[in-house]
Amino acid sequence: QSMSKPRGVSAARLLIWLVLLVVWAGGARLAGAAADALRSLKTGFLYGDIYLKHETGAGHPERPERLTAIVARLKQKGLLNELVVLKPVPASTEWLRTVHTQEYIERVRKDCQAGTGYVDSPDSPASADSYLVALNAVGGVQSAIDAVMEGKIRNAFCAIRPPGHHALKDKAMGFCLFNNVAIAAKYIQQKHRLAKVLIVDWDVHHGNGTQAIFDEDPMVLYFSVHQSPFYPGTGSAGDIGVGKGLGSKINVPLPAGCGDADYKKAFEERLKPAAAAFKPDFVLVSAGFDAANGDLLGGMKVTPQGYAELTRIVKGIAEASCNGRLVSMLEGGYNTEALAASVEAHVRVLMGSSAP
Repeated sequence: QSMSKPRGVSAARLLIWLVLLVVWAGGARLAGAAADALRSLKTGFLYGDIYLKHETGAGHPERPERLTAIVARLKQKGLLNELVVLKPVPASTEWLRTVHTQEYIERVRKDCQAGTGYVDSPDSPASADSYLVALNAVGGVQSAIDAVMEGKIRNAFCAIRPPGHHALKDKAMGFCLFNNVAIAAKYIQQKHRLAKVLIVDWDVHHGNGTQAIFDEDPMVLYFSVHQSPFYPGTGSAGDIGVGKGLGSKINVPLPAGCGDADYKKAFEERLKPAAAAFKPDFVLVSAGFDAANGDLLGGMKVTPQGYAELTRIVKGIAEASCNGRLVSMLEGGYNTEALAASVEAHVRVLMGSSAP
């Protein structure tokens, strides 16, 4: 009699272990199936011919040929057929207002339609269609975010113009009208209810607009590696955010002439540990390719292989912390050959295939 009780206890314990094992195996199977499903999703490529209608004037480096070179390269390499091509829609001004003042939005519209040739200063050229094109740049990125959130694609690259990371809440700067990546972060937080957004900015210039918009916001981790001293003169190593946002902004200024190894070191040593601690819910990339070797404006020497490596690191962060949710968008990059080769390398890694 006294021996039967322990036997009953051990039988019950065995049953519990069996149930746990079945649940664990089922969970592991489900997790494996989910990972396989994610891997089977394709990469999105957001592009529309409307982006060619933003006219900047003869000889301007930020020209429509930048995008036609990218599309031609992806076609030539047979990658376009492997991508899910997404089309832009114009963003509503409600989303612009999450970042920009109403007065500024109106000024951009009026300056473009008036045909003055620029917004605020010749630093930001614009044509009659530029307001609508800029709405489609913002809306295009939002379309890519929606497609990722709806499980239609795994990640995306957005070939958009005009660029955005210099645009302040109430001022155009450095070829930029609306801050595409900042509005994208607000869209993720407010529409998709994901709190923490990582913005990685590898454009050769510091994204002064993006940092200024989120300087006090601890829910946006902003990381920028950029040439210094250089335009726009912001983004020193000590520039780490303000108030509640202190420590959530990371700037790695590098001297002219740096290449793949310097960039990889910054990403490995500064970005990876910060991102691991932050655990983002979504990753955005301000993907300027003007640190490319041979760029018309930048003085860096990053190769397509270098951009592939940076993409691998950022993609790894997204896969480790937020099911691979990542959308990158074009910022700078002015040597069309280097730009097209660098974008190809970037997109190949997003697709999960290795560079040839």
